Amino acid sequence: MLFEEIDRVKQDFDQDIKEADSDKKLELIRIKYLSRKGLVTQLFGQLKSVPKADKPSVGKKLNSLRQEITAAFNNLKLKYGGDDKVSSAAIDLTLPGSKYKTGSKHLLIQTLDEIKNIFKGMGFSVYEGPELESDFYNFEALNFPPDHPARDMQDTFFVSDDFVLRTHTTPVQIRIMEKLKPPVRGIMPGRVYRNEAISARSFCMFHQVDGIYVDTDVTFAELKGTLVSFAKQFYGTDLKYRFRPSYFPFTEPSAEMDITCYICKGKGCRVCKKTGWLEILGCGMVDPNVFKHVDYDSEKYTGYAFGMGIERIAMLKYGIDDIRMFFENDHRFLKQF
Repeated sequence: MLFEEIDRVKQDFDQDIKEADSDKKLELIRIKYLSRKGLVTQLFGQLKSVPKADKPSVGKKLNSLRQEITAAFNNLKLKYGGDDKVSSAAIDLTLPGSKYKTGSKHLLIQTLDEIKNIFKGMGFSVYEGPELESDFYNFEALNFPPDHPARDMQDTFFVSDDFVLRTHTTPVQIRIMEKLKPPVRGIMPGRVYRNEAISARSFCMFHQVDGIYVDTDVTFAELKGTLVSFAKQFYGTDLKYRFRPSYFPFTEPSAEMDITCYICKGKGCRVCKKTGWLEILGCGMVDPNVFKHVDYDSEKYTGYAFGMGIERIAMLKYGIDDIRMFFENDHRFLKQF
């Protein structure tokens, strides 16, 4: 009878467990009774030949046997060691705790946070807008003529005839001026997209920060003062700067701001292409035609606007010569910052 074999196995195990005085003997007991071909497994294999009426009671007795053997084996294993043993002698309470590696902000986010904090300290609010933008906000309201090259498929990602992936964050200026009456003072950070060939100097997606200030009697001198203050807080007070005339459809007059190369201190190097100067942003006074689209009285209000690329700012400050490194998620690069 299977009942008798169960009792015999239980007696044999009790005897074997009493004689187990080492981890090696304990492993032999595990193989004998609890392995895939052990005695307990063999008993369960015989259960199929037991009459149907006796199966519940036999099965219960078999389960009880396996539980008792497993419990006794585990208790003895703690005594002699094994894989699950944790020896108190192996724990040195004087050692410092393990340090867990935590993530950190991406270099672009670090740069963006620093820029935002500087402008917020000068009274600017932070605004955001949609990355899928209409032709009106991205081009028309910003005084881009219908034949402007930026409206071509080779320069802009067109989703449809009327919608594009925004090419700059400047459309957010229009959106906030539609909702707010002067004075308006804000910056607009975000991702932008250009249909450009990917290289060390250009990428199809990058980040920008635009800014605008509109009020009565706003002057170009105020624009220069704001941007010089930003540059000195970001790059250091010993830099030199200059403003060069430029052109943007939504500002008139327009300019670009250069600073002395922070690497060579204006002497000329590979980063500044031997000129001693680095261009960091574009700026200008808001064109009166832009005010027409937001119902601002251009006879009463004036304003200035500026825009800068976050990748370019970070590349200039940290001496990075390939924009693609920002998007490759290479830990060797990211851990440097």
